[in-house]
Amino acid sequence: MVSTIHMPTPMCLIENRGKEFRVCQEALQLLSEIHQPVVVVAIVGLYRTGKSYLMNKLAGKTSGFALGSKVQANTKGIWMWCIPHPKQPSQTLVLLDTEGLGDVEKGDPKNDTWIFALTLLLSSTLVYNSIGTIDQYAMNQLQYPLHTPAQQ
Repeated sequence: MVSTIHMPTPMCLIENRGKEFRVCQEALQLLSEIHQPVVVVAIVGLYRTGKSYLMNKLAGKTSGFALGSKVQANTKGIWMWCIPHPKQPSQTLVLLDTEGLGDVEKGDPKNDTWIFALTLLLSSTLVYNSIGTIDQYAMNQLQYPLHTPAQQ
């Protein structure tokens, strides 16, 4: 069975409204129309580190997920792009691009915990994007899903 989902561009899956996350109904409807196995690849990491660029490359495209040209973070919430799996025509590849972690302009540091935990739960493969080696800060970020927001 070949993938019948045609998504020319990514769409928002989880909308981040500050202290509240909402599932975008259009994305949920599109996902419900997939009747074959899915592989969900998601990426998390610091803001402005090229996560969207890497996901576009994984999709085999030069554009798709929005790329920022400013210092401010560009992606908000969790965005998805459903494409045919490049090696398994009977599967759909769902790419999830997330807003960056560690953005001080977000205000609430619990936001990072929720984004990380949601992404981990939604993915079958999680990519942690870091700059250089994995340092103590990165190790602390990898512990986000272990802590509930009430513990922070």
